[in-house]
Amino acid sequence: MTPPPPMLPADPPPADPSRRVDLVLEGGGVKGIAIAGALEVLAERGYTVNRVAGSSAGAMAGALAAAGVPARRLVEILRGTDYRAFQDGGWWTRTLPGMALAIALRNGVHPGKRLESWTREQLEAHAPSPVRTFADLAYADPDGEEIAGPATRLTVTASDLSAGRLRFLPEDAAAYGQEPGAMDVAQAVRASASIPFVFRPARFTDALGRAAWLVDGGLLSNFPVEVFDRPGGRAPRWPTFGVKLSERPTEAAGPVHRIRGPLSYAKAVAGTVTGFYDRMHIESSHAVARTIFIDTSAVKPTEFDLSDEQREALYAEGREAAIQFLDGDATHEAWDFARYVERFRS
Repeated sequence: MTPPPPMLPADPPPADPSRRVDLVLEGGGVKGIAIAGALEVLAERGYTVNRVAGSSAGAMAGALAAAGVPARRLVEILRGTDYRAFQDGGWWTRTLPGMALAIALRNGVHPGKRLESWTREQLEAHAPSPVRTFADLAYADPDGEEIAGPATRLTVTASDLSAGRLRFLPEDAAAYGQEPGAMDVAQAVRASASIPFVFRPARFTDALGRAAWLVDGGLLSNFPVEVFDRPGGRAPRWPTFGVKLSERPTEAAGPVHRIRGPLSYAKAVAGTVTGFYDRMHIESSHAVARTIFIDTSAVKPTEFDLSDEQREALYAEGREAAIQFLDGDATHEAWDFARYVERFRS
């Protein structure tokens, strides 16, 4: 048995409050490697993770970051993971007829058990202290300010198909008859990362004893960038950075959907339904100003058989995007927290 790597110390808390940062991480399947690259740059620049919200791949990376896994270790984990192992299930699911049968019988090809066990294994092996439930990620506001919702460092989004709504876990734990602190982190991440039809939906039991089926949080909102904003429009005490796995939006951008027939029309309908909520936020200038946009269009979210070159490209894109965000380039100014607050939040 290969011995586990030596434990790395957690990043120390920043002396400057503006170097404390809340993170909102977009989902994107195997593209989480790019998120790790961006977080590594933030750590190198002295930023320390305070709280994290994530969907799908963002929930996977976010759980580790919220648990105190150092960014450089996070990079090692996500770059070194064999994502093909997430395609669990019988051999017959490797065939087209088998995939169709699995979708017809179980609403998804892969059971998702390996995805859940992977999350649990990484938390046990790399977090500075054991993490199994959200109680292990308890959060106390550094200024003693009252916290809306559960006091936890991690928020995971999932789409509840039975209730037809977006769930924030563990805040919505009561909907499933659970206490927020008692909810299992790996189960919540598995639900958030259950790409429809690729993975079977995660089965929960609601407070009335009925079955509830949860899938990828990105189905309803892949990027809830406002989740950590202070109520009442009060100015932030430290920044919230979004990490989005797409190009920076521009006014000259063409239409998202090109409709040429019934299939492209159906795709456009689905894309409009699943993307409208997030686009409302991204088109807000304050959201653009605090978001790291990483162009990962060369890789599909379900491209589990990543080559070494693709892994390196995702990692490099994440690092480069974070550097451009912090230092500025020809299209936007360098990040400055005081200027951001004055322009958008004062």
